[in-house]
Amino acid sequence: MKATQDAPVGSRRRFDVWGFLIHAVLVIVSLICFIPYLHVVAKSFSEDAYVIANKVFLWPRGFSVEAYAKIFADASILKSLYVSVLVTVLFTILGMVVTICAAYPLSRRQLKGRSTLTFIFLFTMYFSGGIIPEYMLINSLGMLDTLWAMILPLAFSAYNLLILKTTFTHSVPVSLEESARIDGAGHFRILTSIVLPLSKPILATLSLFYAVGRWNAYQDALFYIKHNVDLRPLQLKLYYLVVQASESFQLEATEVTLSNPEVLKASVVVFATIPIICIYPFVQKYFVQGTMLGAVKE
Repeated sequence: MKATQDAPVGSRRRFDVWGFLIHAVLVIVSLICFIPYLHVVAKSFSEDAYVIANKVFLWPRGFSVEAYAKIFADASILKSLYVSVLVTVLFTILGMVVTICAAYPLSRRQLKGRSTLTFIFLFTMYFSGGIIPEYMLINSLGMLDTLWAMILPLAFSAYNLLILKTTFTHSVPVSLEESARIDGAGHFRILTSIVLPLSKPILATLSLFYAVGRWNAYQDALFYIKHNVDLRPLQLKLYYLVVQASESFQLEATEVTLSNPEVLKASVVVFATIPIICIYPFVQKYFVQGTMLGAVKE
C-alpha cells in the first residue's frame, strides 16, 4: 500500500525534458519578439547624446521625456492619431459587417452554388489586379484624398471570410438551427440570435485582425492621400519621419525639432503602438476560446 502511494510522488519528481524544452523555446521566442521593442522604448526615453553614441540597449540612458513632450505639442501628429483611430474603427466595423454577410450564406447548405462562390473568393487570395489598376479605380471613383480611400479598398478579406465561414459551418449545431426554423425564425433572426452569439470568440479575433492590419498599414495612404495632409494617418507620418531621418532631410510639416531624429522615430513608434497594445488584454481571452472551436462535434 505504501509503494502504491509513493509511486505518484516519484512520478511527480521526474524531470520533464520535453516540457522544459517547450518552455525554453517559448521563452526564447518571446524574448526575440520583446527585446527589439524594449530597445525602442529605451531609446525614446534617452537623451540624444547617448543615442548618437549607440550606448542605449535595454535601459534608458540620461532619462528624458523631451521627445514625448514635443510629440504632444505637435498638432499634426495628434491630428494623425485621430485620423488613424477614426479610420481603424470605421474600417473594422465595415469589414466585419461585410465578412459576416458573406460568410453566413456561404455556410448554409441551402445555398446553391456556394462551392463556386467560395472558389471565386479564394481565387482573389492568389491573383489580384495590382496597384496600378487599383489606383485607377480609386481615382475614377473620386476617392483620392478622402477617408474612404483608406477604408473601402481593403475592408474585405477573403482569408477572414474562409475562417468565419468554417466557424459558422461547424460551431452551430444543425439541430439548433432546425429548432429555430420550426419556431418560425428566419435567416436574419437565426444569424443575430443564434449564430453570432455562439461565434463571439472568432468574431473578436477577426475584429482584432482587421483593426491591427488597418492600424499598421500606411502604403495605401501613401498612394491615395497626396494633397490633403490633414488626412494622413499616424503610420504615414511615422513613415515620413523615418525616411527623412535616414536621408538626413529636414523634418517636413512638423513643429518637432530634435538634434537626433532617432529619438523622434523611437518615441513615435512607441506612441503609435500603445493604443493597439491596450486592446490585446481585452481580446486575449477570446483567442483561448477560439482554439476550442470545432473540437466538440455534435
